[in-house]
Order: sequence, then C-alpha cells, then structure tokens
Amino acid sequence: MNLKSINIPIKLKGSVFTTLVLYICSNNIPLINDALKKKVQESPNFFHNAPIILNLSLLPKNSNWIEIKKVVFSNGFSIIGISECNDLKLKNKILSSGLPIFSNTENFTHAQKEIKKKEIYKSILYNQTIRSGQTIYAKKSDLIVVNNANKGSELIADGNIHVYGQLSGRALAGAHGDNTRKIFCQYLKAELLSISGEYCLIDSIPKNVLNKAAQIYLKNNNIYIKKI
Repeated sequence: MNLKSINIPIKLKGSVFTTLVLYICSNNIPLINDALKKKVQESPNFFHNAPIILNLSLLPKNSNWIEIKKVVFSNGFSIIGISECNDLKLKNKILSSGLPIFSNTENFTHAQKEIKKKEIYKSILYNQTIRSGQTIYAKKSDLIVVNNANKGSELIADGNIHVYGQLSGRALAGAHGDNTRKIFCQYLKAELLSISGEYCLIDSIPKNVLNKAAQIYLKNNNIYIKKI
C-alpha cells in the first residue's frame, strides 16, 4: 500500500536534538539563582529561552520543588523535562505540575561505553554550505564539511568533526560519550563547541584563536582550543 496516497494527519519519527542538561546540586534557592544569573550573563543570547532538562540526581531530599522550578524559569530557561529523579514524592509533585520525567540514564551510559568499544567505521562528507537552522548528524561516523557551517546551524557527530571553511554554528563531537573525539576547522567562530557533553560558548573562545584554524579537544573534562 502506498502511504503517500493516504491522508495521514500525523507522522512520528526519530530525530536528533541537542538539549542542555542542568544539574541541580543544592536546595539553596538564592545560591541557585546567583549561579544561574552568572551563567546567563556569560552568553545571554544563547541562554535566553533555552530549552533544558533538569537532572535531579544530586538534589538533596526534602527540597522545595516549586521554588526550584520558579527560580529556573525566572532566569529565562524553559524546562522541557526532568531526568534522574529518585524521590517518589518529588516525582509525583513534578508529574502533577505537568512536566515529563525521562528514564534514568543507566542504560544510556552502558550504550555509551559500548559505542566507545566500537571503531568509528566511516565518514560522512558534505560539500554544500550548512545553512542556519539545519542540523547534520553523523551517526557512528566522522563528519566532514568542505564548506561553511553558518550561524544557527548544528553539526553533530559520534566521531570527529572537520570543517574546511568557517565554523559559525554549533559543533558537537563525540555525541554519544566518546571523549577522545575532536573538532577541526579552518576558521573558528562557533556559537558552541562540545565534546562528549562538555561544552564552551563563543564568549569563552580565546580571541587569538577566533577566525583561525583550530582543533578542539577534551582533557580532564575541560575543553581545550589550540591553533593549528
């Protein structure tokens, strides 16, 4: 049967999105507020209305969920869901507030380790410019762009990322947890750089490296940027 000939009102498909995960490690509301304000000030355009997932695995028991949610929203973030909430009472409060709770990440962490054991077996090549709003995902592969990646674009790879042009959008290598992966580009002007979940924003890129050929890698859970 040809599905194109049927009037289907919806279609459900898998996709790849990058979402920031905010770990709440304290129940001190003023302290959380100050930390969020400081983070937003680092890059207000990036964090304004940014969708986030709250990870509550480090949240102390008997915390005030209503105040925590309020302080996160008041700093301009949009909470799209909760992960790793182990407190049953808190879970019920969150669900009654209308937010979804995602499964714990044990299985995902195991999958990350399995991917690390496997060799990245191919590269995906793009010759055209990656436009604003466009997301390219190289699953279990390196991603090679022989052109520019415009501001507002997103490059994601389980392997390394190579951009033989200007990198102005976001680049996320080692997307499934491989912290040995790197990002290479000819002209660095990225909005966000991430390797294995660790990230830095354009405001944190040293000025002497901007618009230069560079490599980005992870060491001791910190992003390093080095001119080539």
